[in-house]
Amino acid sequence: MAGGIEDVTAPHEAFDTILLLDFGSQTSHLILRCLRSLNVYTEMLPCTTKLSDLTWSPKGIILSGGPASVYDEGAPHVDPAIFDLGVPILGICYGCQELAWRVGTEYVAPGEAREYGHTDVTILQAEGADHVNRLFEGLGETMHVYMSHFDKLVRLPEDFVVIASTQNTEFAGIAHKTKPIYGIQFHPEVSHTPRGIELLKNFAVGICKAQQHWVMSDFIEHTISHIRKTVGDKAQVIGAVSGGVDSTVVARLMKEAIGDRFHAVLVDNGVMRLNECQEVKKMLKDHLGINLTIIDGASTFLDRLKGVTEPETKRKIIGNTFIDLFEEEAIRIEKAAENTPNAGKVEFFVQGTLYPDVIESLSFKFSATIKTHHNVGGLPARMMNGQGLKLIEPLRELFKDEVRAFGRQLGIPEDLVMRHPFPGPGIAIRIIGEVTPERVNIARKADHIFISMIKEAGIYNEMAQAYAGLDTNRAVGVMGDGRVYGYIIILRAVTSTNFMTAEPYEFDFGLLKRISRRIVNEVDGVSRVTYDITSKPPGTIELE
Repeated sequence: MAGGIEDVTAPHEAFDTILLLDFGSQTSHLILRCLRSLNVYTEMLPCTTKLSDLTWSPKGIILSGGPASVYDEGAPHVDPAIFDLGVPILGICYGCQELAWRVGTEYVAPGEAREYGHTDVTILQAEGADHVNRLFEGLGETMHVYMSHFDKLVRLPEDFVVIASTQNTEFAGIAHKTKPIYGIQFHPEVSHTPRGIELLKNFAVGICKAQQHWVMSDFIEHTISHIRKTVGDKAQVIGAVSGGVDSTVVARLMKEAIGDRFHAVLVDNGVMRLNECQEVKKMLKDHLGINLTIIDGASTFLDRLKGVTEPETKRKIIGNTFIDLFEEEAIRIEKAAENTPNAGKVEFFVQGTLYPDVIESLSFKFSATIKTHHNVGGLPARMMNGQGLKLIEPLRELFKDEVRAFGRQLGIPEDLVMRHPFPGPGIAIRIIGEVTPERVNIARKADHIFISMIKEAGIYNEMAQAYAGLDTNRAVGVMGDGRVYGYIIILRAVTSTNFMTAEPYEFDFGLLKRISRRIVNEVDGVSRVTYDITSKPPGTIELE
């Protein structure tokens, strides 16, 4: 059967949807998160999306901010056809300038003074149709906002009125006189604009009339129905599990939808956490009743990683090796199912791609690819082309906190729902440099101590992710009466709502010292422990 991607969830087919057209802003995802927190489903596409390519009709459109200048040659612009849809449109920062530039190129120019940071917007009551003042409805006379721009509207576009201004920006908010089209020069999606979410609600719910029905219980029912319809009565489905919340939610969902025709496969790649395979088997097979196979591929993975130091090469080697083992397992599953009630071809591959995976792996001119995700790109492509498998991604439109809510609805235990993410390439991308069995063992033991002490301190759930990595450079230390030359352990712990941005967790310093002492004392080969305090951006959460 020919390979392809099965869009089994397609929430825009079942839920009122706001379309966000992204111009490469670093905060576009926050617009999605704000609206989804209001139970309004929102989907993001590149600003270059052609209206003719859309198979669905949005309730409204938001144009995001972006780093370009609308008047520059090669600057991104939206398909003019969106203005003929007749749905409300909100332009934010660059998006606001795009609206004005569309009316006339003379309306946008560089400002005389940059405007970054906090400022107060004066909300104005403009004359005109009923819709004109609805964007700021209920927000009073002034609003504390966050600005981040140099370009500005230097004249009021024809057929628009002013609905907000600042000391430096006369046209901080504009509205079309007769159409529900609005532009604002500030960022309502960031926490520095405290009442920004109310403005977004005014637009999505009050102006666009989008229903607030994006809730996990409805999404589960919708997703299970689509999976059953897509897979049919005979086909088998294969999918990888790792013990993390994403793959566990997918496995539980597939079990609910098609029973034992879903085959969960755990590959021991030799770079997993301490006792990982035993814990996953206990939870998925024994507790949740999921059809689970464990493949021991540790020696194969480690052999192929010998001498490799480049992070992207590590990821690709691990991804390709996974596929080799999965192809063998798919054939075995088909043969084992012959002459049984579950007889059928393995036609589908399911994986737990999340929305941040999709966003970060999107190569777009104004938003560069940061790294290759194990859940996006090469892995499914080869399996689809080689084995003829179709891809199912039930969580593709969800953020991590939504997946956790999904898991709770499916009855997955809270300790597993709140378990920190673990990357597909495992400890291999938490070791800076070549991966060897000795280094994996050191990183694994240090990580176990780190996580155990965090849990004992009762702060595990305050973090979005934590782990111990290893720097293969060595540092001098003194133990007993002798000098030692050992590895450096890098502790990493971050807080994050959506994993698109993250901040280092602020540890009690005494606890950090106790963690460091235990690691140096109990893990042979370590002479030093450090704590990584880099935010994302500029750093990433994983070391590689």
